[in-house]
Amino acid sequence: MSRIFFPNFGVQLTKLLFLLLAIHFVSTQAQTQFPSPMVDHSRTHERIKKDTVSGKQFEIKSFLPKPIEAYLPQKSFDTDSLRLLIHFHGAAYVPINAVEKSQKTYFLATINMGGRSSAYEKPFLEDSSFASLVNALQDSLTIILGEERKFSGIYLSAFSAGYGAVRAILNQQSAFRFVDGVILLDGLHTDYIPEGQVLAEGGKLSTTKLSPFLKLAKLAIEGKKVFLFTHSEIFPGSYASTTETADYLIRECGLSNKPVLKWGVLGMQQISEARKGRFIVLGFAGNTAPDHVDHLHALFEFLRYLD
Repeated sequence: MSRIFFPNFGVQLTKLLFLLLAIHFVSTQAQTQFPSPMVDHSRTHERIKKDTVSGKQFEIKSFLPKPIEAYLPQKSFDTDSLRLLIHFHGAAYVPINAVEKSQKTYFLATINMGGRSSAYEKPFLEDSSFASLVNALQDSLTIILGEERKFSGIYLSAFSAGYGAVRAILNQQSAFRFVDGVILLDGLHTDYIPEGQVLAEGGKLSTTKLSPFLKLAKLAIEGKKVFLFTHSEIFPGSYASTTETADYLIRECGLSNKPVLKWGVLGMQQISEARKGRFIVLGFAGNTAPDHVDHLHALFEFLRYLD
């Protein structure tokens, strides 16, 4: 019996194997990286301009590996009610713009430690670290004013990865009680259990990292603290999104999300809201980098929730 040859079989098999590998690669990538690379044009994505300000700007270089950018607005020089706002992650001119526009008087400290939450968390893991930071800021303020001035309230705001510092601070019992309010700007994540297994595939949230924020939310509901959490629709894939962590906090507090559809500040489009007492969660449309950065530039609007 003569043998039948298929001269193109090897070529066709090789092509098939390459196709299967490509499909596997795309599938794997889809499971680990979801944020859209597109640039959104349906919302305006307005940005705060870096303007000349009349207040006092200076750096504090001795406390953290990177300088703290401090700012005291002109209107804050002669007030008896001076709030401390410590902002984590993002160009300093944005929170400067926010405190300039606020009806309240603030002393601002902006801290940038890098692009990962762990870089913000590490300096504040020791119990005394937050108290030492506040004392360093207090001493710098005394030098600038030529007299000692007590803070009437201490507030934290964080954009994106900056939430790592807030989590570490809230985990300190001695520090937690001194924090009057927190603003999280599209930044609060945790791990999946098992690792990398999303909720839609049966995974669960690792809630340990969320526990200090849940404690804060419950106190805010009672009116004892202020907690504003804004989030986009960005879905990282390999770890929990801000939408998923927001949903967890809302559910654990016995609340429910109210669907809304309205234009917000700087062209942001709000799609959900949950609130009780002084705990507020605002959800916004968007799965792109510009949608993410919107939250930072809208700080001047969100800062009003601390009033």
